[in-house]
Amino acid sequence: MNKTEFVDAVAKTAGVTKTDATKVVAAAIEVVTKSLKKGNSVQITGFGTFDVVKRAARNGRNPATGKTMKIAASKAPKFKAGKVLKDAVK
Repeated sequence: MNKTEFVDAVAKTAGVTKTDATKVVAAAIEVVTKSLKKGNSVQITGFGTFDVVKRAARNGRNPATGKTMKIAASKAPKFKAGKVLKDAVK
């Protein structure tokens, strides 16, 4: 399901227009993104938790040349599904 299909499904489920559903989905994504940028997690009970994980700097290998290279430390978003979502998918 892509974003357009997701917006359509939200509009149909909530009984609102696609325009309103688009605004709500965009706002929700923006709120989660801003919170993660600040280093905060977002927990939605029954759905899951969005969090930021820190990856340490490490040495890697370029697969094309075999040469060792340094990979810088970074931050990455992470999602952990909640119990209700896991049980629904089973």
